[in-house]
Amino acid sequence: MTASTVSTYPFEPTPPWTTVNPRPLLPQFCTHCGIEELPLLPSPRNELFNDKYVVSTHILPASCPRLTPNIPLPVVPNFSPNAAERQRDIQQLFAEITERQVRFVRGELGGERIKKPLWNCVNRYVKRVQDERKGLTLFFAHANGFPKEIWETTLRYLLSSHTASLIDEVWSWEAVQHGDAALINESDLSVDWRDNARDIAHFLLYYLPEDASSKVLPTHLHLLPETVSESRETKGFSSRSLVAVGHSFGGYCSIIAAVNFPALFSSIILVDPAIINDHCGSSQKLDGLVLSALRRRERWPSREEALRLFKASPFFGAWHPDTLQLYVTYGLCKDSQGGVKLKMSALQEALVFADRTGSPEAWELLEKVDERIELRWIVPGKPEDKGFMGEQATRVRVWRRPANSSNVVIHSAGHLIAQESPEELAQEISTFLEKKTEVAKITKRILASTTAVRVYAFSLVMESTDRGDDWRIFEV
Repeated sequence: MTASTVSTYPFEPTPPWTTVNPRPLLPQFCTHCGIEELPLLPSPRNELFNDKYVVSTHILPASCPRLTPNIPLPVVPNFSPNAAERQRDIQQLFAEITERQVRFVRGELGGERIKKPLWNCVNRYVKRVQDERKGLTLFFAHANGFPKEIWETTLRYLLSSHTASLIDEVWSWEAVQHGDAALINESDLSVDWRDNARDIAHFLLYYLPEDASSKVLPTHLHLLPETVSESRETKGFSSRSLVAVGHSFGGYCSIIAAVNFPALFSSIILVDPAIINDHCGSSQKLDGLVLSALRRRERWPSREEALRLFKASPFFGAWHPDTLQLYVTYGLCKDSQGGVKLKMSALQEALVFADRTGSPEAWELLEKVDERIELRWIVPGKPEDKGFMGEQATRVRVWRRPANSSNVVIHSAGHLIAQESPEELAQEISTFLEKKTEVAKITKRILASTTAVRVYAFSLVMESTDRGDDWRIFEV
């Protein structure tokens, strides 16, 4: 990319703000939670991704119990074909959803937390042949409304570049309401953003294999020994260096997981994350997204017709064509009427957007992210779409935790960077990983040199002591 296509925001201090009193994550996990039958994968994959990597799809239990109570979901009416009546019905459903969310935050919904088994799906992209050196493990977390495969255009650019030599393995996450996971969990869902953060931590602690090998993994990932999980919580991975990449909702979840389990992360790349101070008007923004989700069309006669209509839409028309094709291939499934439908229902997308508390909580908690974890912000600079809540809000939030942080603005994209500018995103990820690896090499050489000097100095001291010289032990 040329200098004109990217830029950075200089440091900007955080203005005075009022705490929202972030809620605890409640990271207690039950690793069995009444599992009686293992589900089948709706869209299994085990195939070549490119000439160096293989992709496969896997399932694991979500964290349990959930933070949300076991109560019925709002009922979606049969919307009237009359435009005015349909709008009235949507407004009534919107009011029910928002009231439900307010009551949940206040603790007024009652009911026992959901203990029914839920499932997450993950795609694994692993080298066909691993070399001797320890490379990086990347973990991708999607935005609301998208399947785990939405990253694959970015991954094709990234894993076909010279930077691929640094990457042993990639895991692409799917939250319980999204993609294939939504089809498995369809009747048992409710929403709290913190639950997806808990699910991510649950995977990293209990199910991510010890090392990145080329061996085939089972569809249902195996639970790790308790000693391994306990060690990871305090000491991190013994054989991995994990870099998380989170977009929007996925960026929020990555930060919350890192605040509570910092040892698991070496770096986090935040792609315009849904992390905004409530004083910037995030509640009103999310309300608009709830309404937009409820108005979504959910069914089409065929994938071809869906793709044709998407291309004609200003929203989808701005996407990279390969990413749009991925959405049609993996975000839709066959329905009972012979056509296709969204894997994630409009109601579930709306329920995720209706969580007004997660975003400002994460904004406040950003300053508590361990400074050892490097943060790289990738934010949009398209004139008509400069971030989740606009340019000024972004200028502040990218410096909420100033130490060990940096940012880059991609001027070709709006909020949906992964969908609109996947090649530019891959280039920025590549640049970051190369710098990270080079810094690690230099640090290792310095430490090795320092150790050698210390040993040599100590040997001189011991020799002088044996001779009776008045030498003093010194630090190098």
